[in-house]
Amino acid sequence: MPELFTPIGEKVEKAAPAAAGEEEERSVEEIESLCMNCHQNGVTRLFLTMIPYFREVVIMSFNCEHCGFQNNEIQPAGTIQLKGVHYELRLRDMADFGRQVVKSDAATVKFIELDVEVPAGRGQLTNVEGLLRTIVDDLEADQEARKESQPEVYAKIDDIVKKGRAMLAGEAFPFRVSLDDPTGNSFISPDLHDGVGKWSKREYLRTKEQNEALGLVDTVTTDLTEDGDLIPDQVYQFPASCPGCMHPCTTNMKMVDIPHFRQVVLMNTSCDDCGYKSNDVKTGGEIPEKGKKTTIHVKNPVDLARDILKSESCALECPELNLSVNPGTLGGRFTTVEGLLTQVRDDLRNQIFQTDKEGVAGEGGDSLAAGERQRWNEFFANLDSAIKGEREFTIVLMDPLASSYVQSLADDPSQPDDQMTVEEYDRTAEEEEDLGLADMKTEGYADDAAAEAKAEEEKKAL
Repeated sequence: MPELFTPIGEKVEKAAPAAAGEEEERSVEEIESLCMNCHQNGVTRLFLTMIPYFREVVIMSFNCEHCGFQNNEIQPAGTIQLKGVHYELRLRDMADFGRQVVKSDAATVKFIELDVEVPAGRGQLTNVEGLLRTIVDDLEADQEARKESQPEVYAKIDDIVKKGRAMLAGEAFPFRVSLDDPTGNSFISPDLHDGVGKWSKREYLRTKEQNEALGLVDTVTTDLTEDGDLIPDQVYQFPASCPGCMHPCTTNMKMVDIPHFRQVVLMNTSCDDCGYKSNDVKTGGEIPEKGKKTTIHVKNPVDLARDILKSESCALECPELNLSVNPGTLGGRFTTVEGLLTQVRDDLRNQIFQTDKEGVAGEGGDSLAAGERQRWNEFFANLDSAIKGEREFTIVLMDPLASSYVQSLADDPSQPDDQMTVEEYDRTAEEEEDLGLADMKTEGYADDAAAEAKAEEEKKAL
């Protein structure tokens, strides 16, 4: 059976004129369909392809020759992912406008400094410039009518349009764009040279409201303590759908105690039909006053076997390997140092080179230049060498919630050994904002609520 979803470059090669006597392969499927504007028949074109660094998508284009109506849309070819995803890109130069963006019909886009949000709607395959230009053009379209009927609204929108035009002209760097998709099927492309804080990806569990909006049903577990807490060391199971093959599967959850650390929740999803597996770790407890920076110098195979817990809020760096992992990228992981590096390598290699089911690297898509491919090959060679214990390196864990852990080999396991350093640090204002701590109030809120209730009563009395 031929592969339906292949990179665009391969589609173009196959679309070349066929030799005499050979059947020409069609890359675009055409279907006659009803035009919703004039109710005559138009043509819908379907293009199945694979986006580098992402996954399979279906690009759809409709055109009606009777009334001229046109519509373009993109849909993910897979299913709703187990988790939602949130991307954020900090634009610093004109080249960043060319970053590829896949926006599903459930995703919202926000230009943070512009304070403008595009709600969920039509799916798009575009770039950052296309998103911003569409917003500015749409806002500017009805300005003349607003100037007469709604002068105050006109003035506010005019300020936004001017700021947007300045951004497009490259006069307002840096600024940020975020993409949030509860289905997990949207994407902003990364770049090899992105440093920490420029491009970030964070996966999250959907809320009950988001699951209901997507037509998903929450499962309720009743086997809890009287206070509604999980029972330690008990395995909880609840049904789920495999994101790989859509067949029913099981998610297991268990709360365990890590010695000299704290309680964590381990989650595992596995599918017997296609072999899909997913693991995650969630830490709990109170939020500490300070973050924690843990540095471990890995010198030998014994160090590679150390237990390590990387929480979802933790950033990881290996300066000698030119490796940096932003918070939320890998989710939570409780494994060994070797296992963590192996996970990073496999995930990156799969995204960059589009490995097949046997792990054999492909061509990396048609957008990967030869020079960039060579740099990635050197990067993975250094990473393989570190995993085999053939070179020394350093791991730095920066966790603003102090929820990450590295096993100590000291006589007192609660204290760091000679190859480890553990430091506390004050969280930055940006970290406080990202964690939702900036506006959190933990004292006196009862008095504030009483005062608001009293003010409301006095207002009604008037």
